[in-house]
Amino acid sequence: PTQLAQGIVENAVLERASTKDIFVYKTEADLASLGYANGTWNDPRTVDGARLMIGTSSIRRIAQWKHRYPNTEVENLRGNVNTRLRKLSESNWTGAIFAAAGLERIHLRPDTSVNLDWMLPAPAQGAIMIVCREEDREAWELVRPLNHPETALCARIERDFLRALMGGCSTPISALARIEFAQVHFEGNICAPDGTELVEIRKTADINVSNELGSEAGNELLRDERVQKIIQSIRDAKS
Repeated sequence: PTQLAQGIVENAVLERASTKDIFVYKTEADLASLGYANGTWNDPRTVDGARLMIGTSSIRRIAQWKHRYPNTEVENLRGNVNTRLRKLSESNWTGAIFAAAGLERIHLRPDTSVNLDWMLPAPAQGAIMIVCREEDREAWELVRPLNHPETALCARIERDFLRALMGGCSTPISALARIEFAQVHFEGNICAPDGTELVEIRKTADINVSNELGSEAGNELLRDERVQKIIQSIRDAKS
């Protein structure tokens, strides 16, 4: 959620795991059919997307995938990790998309998987936040030493971006903040659910003046007419 419930406060954010989305494929030929070769994702315009079928239930992943491979057929994929991996193995799909952190934390990432380096993750992907009741000082003091300041800052910037765009888990909004040499590098985008339009933004700020970076990026995108059209189309679809 972009807003915690009343009386609940952020206590600590653990050091971040991988932010990557990964593609778990069935065969090397399937992977090659996506234009992946020698560890590189090649120009998607060379791919015949009509032959592709992938599994995911994430609106964000579907939107970015469709933007790159517009002719792909997407199958709904739900359930826990083991269930989704089993469904993939029993299917005739080219592959399926997972969060790297979810598979790596439980040591289930298959060898037949590659990072989707071109896909921007969900805000705070790979991060775990611990919350407590506002008045519970004992819990606060016990858990606070687990906080990883760099991860907490990046996750907050990404969630601020999501909040500024009035998004949630059903909105195809992506964001990633990284800290390098005392600077925060931010990337964010919003995509039409069918992938026809993707609007992105990149911003950099010194770490000591980066508190508003996510909000500023989101508000800047809101001034773009293309973004307003995407948001309106999402609202119309929900009504």
